[in-house]
Amino acid sequence: MESGKGRQTARRRAAILRLLNERGAVRVADLEALFGVSAPTVRRDLAWLARQGLARRVRGGAVAVGEESPSLDPVAVRIGRAAARMIQDGETVFLGPGRLTLALARALADRSRLTVVTNGLEVAQAVARNTSHTLILTGGQLNREEGGLEGHLARAALEGLRADRVFLQLSGIDALGGLTDDSLAQAELARLLLGLAAQRVVLVDPERVGRTAAAYVGPASEADVLVTAREVDSAPLWDLAEVGVKVMLA
Repeated sequence: MESGKGRQTARRRAAILRLLNERGAVRVADLEALFGVSAPTVRRDLAWLARQGLARRVRGGAVAVGEESPSLDPVAVRIGRAAARMIQDGETVFLGPGRLTLALARALADRSRLTVVTNGLEVAQAVARNTSHTLILTGGQLNREEGGLEGHLARAALEGLRADRVFLQLSGIDALGGLTDDSLAQAELARLLLGLAAQRVVLVDPERVGRTAAAYVGPASEADVLVTAREVDSAPLWDLAEVGVKVMLA
C-alpha cells in the first residue's frame, strides 16, 4: 500500500506536470514557494519527470518536452533587457547558462558585430537563431540539469578568454556571504571567469539577493554590477553598495 508521503509526492509531481503543460516551463524557486518544500525535493521531482520523458531539465528548472524555445517570465525578460543595454557594438561578451542570461541573449538582436562566448546550450541556440553575431560555444561535458557545458574541456577553453564583459546568472549574492551558486561545477567556472573580463556582471533573481547558495564563488566585491528586478528587498542592496557593487534594477 502506498504511504501517505508517497501519495503526497505523486500529487505534487502531477501538479508540477500540469504547470509544465500550461506554462511550458517551471522554476525551482517558484515550485519551492508554491508547494512549501525544499529545493532538493523539487529537483528530485523534476529529475523524476525527466526520467519518465515528461520534462526536460534546464538550469534553474525544467521545460515541457518538445518546448524548443520556452517562454520566459516577465521578471527574467526585464533583467535580460536591462543587462543587454550595457553591451556596446563590437564587444566580446561571455554569457553563462540560465534563464536570465537566456533572456539577455534574446535581447541582443539590435546590437552589431558582437562576439558571444557561452557554455550554455540554450543561450547558444538563442544567439544562433536570433542574431548574426559571431558565436563561440565552449566544449565540455553537458550537465543536463543545468543546461551548461562543464569540466576540463570547458575550463581549458575559458582559460584563454578575454572579454569586455562577463554575464553570469548566480543563485545568491550577499555582502557577507558573497557570490554563490547552486551548482558546484558552475561555481568553479564562475571563479575562473570573474578574472577574465574588464567588467563582471551578475544576474540574480530578486528573491535570491541577500541569500546564499551551496557553492561559494567569491566575495561580493568581485561583481562590478548586480542586475536584478525592482521587486528586490532594498535592505541587502545597501550592504552590497557598501562593498562597491553597482546595482541596476529592471
